[in-house]
Amino acid sequence: MLEAKKITASYREERGIRGFARGKKQVLENINFSLEKGQCIGMIGMNGVGKSTLLSILAGVHKPDSGQLLFQGKDLFLKENRKQLRKLSGYVPQDNPLMEELSVFDNLRLWYIDQKKLEEELETGRLSEFGLKEYLKVPVRKLSGGLKKRVNIACAIADDPEVLIMDEPTQALDMICKKEILDYMEKCKRNGKSVIFTTHDETEFKICDKLFLLYAGKLEEVSPHMKGKDCVSSLLELQRKY
Repeated sequence: MLEAKKITASYREERGIRGFARGKKQVLENINFSLEKGQCIGMIGMNGVGKSTLLSILAGVHKPDSGQLLFQGKDLFLKENRKQLRKLSGYVPQDNPLMEELSVFDNLRLWYIDQKKLEEELETGRLSEFGLKEYLKVPVRKLSGGLKKRVNIACAIADDPEVLIMDEPTQALDMICKKEILDYMEKCKRNGKSVIFTTHDETEFKICDKLFLLYAGKLEEVSPHMKGKDCVSSLLELQRKY
């Protein structure tokens, strides 16, 4: 369904006390993977290795230095196909992108252009399971972390995307909120949607059809059945390798 080929990305960094010397830091190097309909891919790795960068590229928020993202024979990174990329994917970034001073309903309205459709979705459609109806008039800044995440996901699925891309969706949430989000990801799979997400929680590996470890800009497939000790061993092995 979706195939990433040789994705490379870097960013400029400043060096020196006064920041006069500039250089490039390689973040991603020849990233390759494939994602089928109804599959879930998990990505793990230490903080700062580029997981968020990769997800933002896959969602069309940032451009790679090189590489392809193929869907039905089209490279979605090309300018003429980037609109299709944004429609294909729903993106839930790690940081809260919501307008804090606006109400839940007004935040949703920014994504659901048709207000009547939004109201129908909240009543009996895809959004009814998020439990947002009683919070529609509440400013986002007054919501708990779990509720903010629900609103974030609700915004991301406005166009009914085929691929849901989520950056640490359960970070700092309580057990009930985590379960609700993981249950929703499982439901996406059952409905033929695909999921890509990052995590530091090994208990979440069980929903993955594929698990990848990112280290030193490289992406390597590992077993989704491994436990914490095996994760550490894999990281140490990659550290020696690179």
